[in-house]
Amino acid sequence: MEGLGLCVITLLISSAFQNGHPVRVTVRETSVQVLRGDSVLLPCSFVTMATLSRLNIIWTVTPLSEPSSPSQVIVYDRGQVIESPSLIGRVSFRSVPLSADIVLNSTRLSDAGTYRCVVNNPPEPGVPGIGELSLTILAPPSSPLCLWDGRADEGGSISLSCSVEEGVPVPELRWDKLEPDQISLPVNKEGSLKGTVRILNISAQNSGLYRCTVSNPLGTEACSVALSVYSTSHGAAGILQAVSLTLCMALVLLALLALVLWFHRSGHDRKWREEGEEEECYNEIRGNTLSQ
Repeated sequence: MEGLGLCVITLLISSAFQNGHPVRVTVRETSVQVLRGDSVLLPCSFVTMATLSRLNIIWTVTPLSEPSSPSQVIVYDRGQVIESPSLIGRVSFRSVPLSADIVLNSTRLSDAGTYRCVVNNPPEPGVPGIGELSLTILAPPSSPLCLWDGRADEGGSISLSCSVEEGVPVPELRWDKLEPDQISLPVNKEGSLKGTVRILNISAQNSGLYRCTVSNPLGTEACSVALSVYSTSHGAAGILQAVSLTLCMALVLLALLALVLWFHRSGHDRKWREEGEEEECYNEIRGNTLSQ
């Protein structure tokens, strides 16, 4: 009976291998998050009935930034490991060939995407086993850039813009007027990383300090703009005052010039009179001398 039982088990095992079962792949987590710069484990386990001498594992990624351009991450093929040139030194298998788990080190924002684990183990029949998971790289907001554009005189219009380059989750963006009282302003979103505030028909009351704040669960950053609104009435009065001052200075200069010319001419007239008197005296003396 024992021999018969052993024979039956042997036949069952032989039948299983002959009929075959495709490799079964299991991904323990379908969504993984990690803080930028940290290491992360991407899990992928498999079950196979065949020996592992011809085991083939391929990891690929479809980046969030390029959803139409999947690329290879790392490959295990019959005992040989091949890393993608762009990931050399940052990716490795954890315990191959017993598991298809990989570790990604020094994570970057560009590493985010959908990762696929494909396991094939000939002579297992059927299609290879496939598992997928999404990787999110978390990061605090970068320092925002604040700018303003438009006419800063009364009656004009200005735009305040605030943009941030990165942040995951997408940062919340808000504009506030800080002086003299803090007032929250309505923001027009331009995409997910830029917001503007439009102020029409501005007046002196719009002068003050404006601050843009960007924040997500990992951090907060801010930038500010100081706005000074110029009064056109004050500007016209200033221009009129400047023109009046210029005219007064011109009149003073003309008066000084006239005075100088008058003194100069008076000196010449006096000199002519003195020379005429001397000549008359000389002629008189000469006439007396000749008559004697």
